Parts: sequence; C-alpha cells; structure tokens
Amino acid sequence: METTKPKILYAEDDENLGYVTTDNLNLKGYKTVYCKDGKEALDAFGKEKFDLCILDVMMPKIDGFTIAKTIREKDKNIPIIFITAKTMKEDRIAGFMTGADDYITKPFSIEELILRMEVFLKRSKVTESKALPAHFTIGTLTFDFENLILVAKNKKIQLTLKEAELLRFFCMNQDKILKREEILKTLWGNDDYFIGRSLDVFISRLRKYLSTDKSINIENIHSVGFRMTVTK
Repeated sequence: METTKPKILYAEDDENLGYVTTDNLNLKGYKTVYCKDGKEALDAFGKEKFDLCILDVMMPKIDGFTIAKTIREKDKNIPIIFITAKTMKEDRIAGFMTGADDYITKPFSIEELILRMEVFLKRSKVTESKALPAHFTIGTLTFDFENLILVAKNKKIQLTLKEAELLRFFCMNQDKILKREEILKTLWGNDDYFIGRSLDVFISRLRKYLSTDKSINIENIHSVGFRMTVTK
C-alpha cells in the first residue's frame, strides 16, 4: 500500500534556487507545489491542502511574513518554515511572532532543510496519536491538546501546534524545572541559538494566554530554564 506523500507549499522568488530545491524535495519523496511569488503562494494555499509551508521572507507582491499571517488566520496547525538571506536577530524574532515554527538561512543544504521539515511533519502526526495525554486541567483552565484549544473563563483560545506542544510539555512536567536545552531538543530537535530565542517568544505567548488565572505561573529559572506551577 503506497504511503501518502507529504504535500509541501514552497514559495521562493529566486527561480534557480526554487527549481533546484523543488526537484530535490520531489526526489526525496515529497509532493512539492512551487510558487514564484507571494500572491501565487496564497492562491495555491486557498485551493489545496498542504502538510507544511516553506516561505522565503523577501518576495515580490506579498512578502513571507504577510503570507504566514494570512495562513495562520486560516490554519493554526500547519508547520511554517521561513527561508531568508537575512541573519538579523530582529528578523528571525519577527518571523516567529507571525506564527513561524522554524527559520533556515541561505545558503542551506537540502539535507538540513529536510531534517527541519521532518521534525515538524513528525510532530504533526503526533497530534493524531493517543499515546500521550490529550486533555489537561491547569488551575481553572482546560487544555485540549488534540484540538489545540485552551479554554480560559469560557473563552476558547486556538493555539498553534508549537504552542500546544510547549504547553503540553509544561503540563506533563508541572512543578519540575525544565532546562532550556531539554525543551528545545524535545520540541525543535536542536538547541540552536536562534531557535532558543524563539522559545522566549512562545513562552511569552503562553504566559499571556494563561494570565486569566493568576495561580498559574511559568517561572524563569535564571540560566537554567523554566518551571510551570499552579498555586493551590
């Protein structure tokens, strides 16, 4: 029985890089839809269902950040990887703020790109698995990992897959100190510096979501990591 190939939306305005990367991804067993600009990418996303998006940041017509924001409004779960020639910390953080899950800087090897893709494709499959707990009570809040929903004071908050994975990791390790590198390697597959900075962005988001219940605290353990506690 043939396994369904992961379907990838790939947007890149450098056509040489775009065609080479697309060919390599297809040879590796992915079904890749290549778009040469932002508008074409959004049009494709509106017509087809994808398993993962790879977006160049600087593109004509519509930039990668804007595409990511639009995609996130329609689908909170799909993994998004940004590709950029920029190395500025601010650009990377801005990318994570728009809902990206990872960042890769040009020039990159196809092997590195595929490794990063596989981390998220595997994580996406985990949401369908019953092996790990899927429902949690955090103080007065309830968390449904399976549907990526946090309910706070009768208000439903739709989480991204990465936000939900991080919150579940805290829930399963409540009152324990989690080292930064442990979180990064478990959820991102590595503890790269800029991935580490993105963790802070996700922690800030979770604190905001959980702030309706003052008994819940995600504590920063200086130079070590974080600990989530719920005051009785």
